[in-house]
Amino acid sequence: MLAAKRSLISIWQESDYASTHGDMRLFGRQVVLANSPETVKYVMVTRHENFERKSPQMRRALEHLLGDGLFISDGETWRRRRPLVGDIVHKNRVPTFGLTMEQVTLAMVERWRALPAGTSFNALGEMAELTAEIISRAVFGNQLGAAAAQDVVEAFTRYQGLIDNFNIGYFLGLDEGLPVFRGPRLRKAVAQLDRVIDKVVSDHLEGRGDHDSMLDLLVKRQQKSPELGLDVSALRNEAATIFMAGHETTAAVLTWAWYLISNAPWVEEAVLAELDRVCGGRVPTVADVPQLDWCRSVIEETLRLYPPVPILARQAKEADRIADLDVDPAALVVVVPWLLHRAVGLWDSPERFMPERFLANRPIPYSYVPFAIGPRICAGLAFGLTESILCFAILIQQFRVRVVPGVRVEPISRLTLRPAGGLPVTAECRRVA
Repeated sequence: MLAAKRSLISIWQESDYASTHGDMRLFGRQVVLANSPETVKYVMVTRHENFERKSPQMRRALEHLLGDGLFISDGETWRRRRPLVGDIVHKNRVPTFGLTMEQVTLAMVERWRALPAGTSFNALGEMAELTAEIISRAVFGNQLGAAAAQDVVEAFTRYQGLIDNFNIGYFLGLDEGLPVFRGPRLRKAVAQLDRVIDKVVSDHLEGRGDHDSMLDLLVKRQQKSPELGLDVSALRNEAATIFMAGHETTAAVLTWAWYLISNAPWVEEAVLAELDRVCGGRVPTVADVPQLDWCRSVIEETLRLYPPVPILARQAKEADRIADLDVDPAALVVVVPWLLHRAVGLWDSPERFMPERFLANRPIPYSYVPFAIGPRICAGLAFGLTESILCFAILIQQFRVRVVPGVRVEPISRLTLRPAGGLPVTAECRRVA
């Protein structure tokens, strides 16, 4: 229990890294591990309606930030809003936001070029600021600005550190768990995030936003279909959900990609050769992404080894049966990508960074779920994947990024999977502008 309070991935034993299922009881509450392709399919697809609820810990941890936003809602609220949000971040709309991704990343290129040679910085903080600015412009049509972006990054980092990974009330019998204690530091972090998000929502509603933004599409849908019930509070919650999920997870993926590529120069050579072949001397654009197979495979392999949400926890609505296990009502059912993606028997050399595994073959169905799967698959999958590939391609074309020698990198999971204390790196220019 103490290990789980620090990091959710620290509780697993070597024998857990397998395609398996099983259960245990913790203070009387049943906990079911559904971590084989067959049981993942059953929980996430076949019996989705019985396992659609996020865990009480996740719901309680995020309700102060997201309200009834799509990520933690369920039932009628989720069914009403999921098609709406899904359409707004649909893959067909991604090219619309490609120019924003390019512009913001190129601004970061200029900042990195201006750094004195050998300067080290926190890659996690940089990637979080990058993705916060991109998602802000995409969602709200506003330029967030460095100061506000830094506020978001700092506040969410503090928030994750203050949230308890273990909701003791749930395991002691309260099906909804206990509310998170809102101490002064937590309230301060929430207020800091709210100031940024509420300001950009207000700016848009007062006519200072971009009419091609995601928020504008939400407003227009509500005007066309009032039955959606998207009042100002609901608009704020959905905008906050897209904003927080859209910047945090992509920032984590890019950070881990720099860590992995720093230790795999042969992969870096293949990526650079691809960029030379596809782009020549010009900067990659969103139109190039379908041809950047090595860049895509690096991101997909990063998602395999370091999934942003390493544990997908659900709460059973009613009694069920998963494989040969009887499941209690309100039981905690967990799919663990951190284990599943490293399972012996499902992957060749599962602990090795091998992006080439994604070049020729696709994984065994339901063995690779970095964005979840089934009806509750991440609505922003196409946006996040394209953003990760494009930002990675632009930056690696310009810089040789290396982890500072001697740094001990430890993955730690609270709400998302991050390197503990960040990732100190240097960025050496490959060429002069």
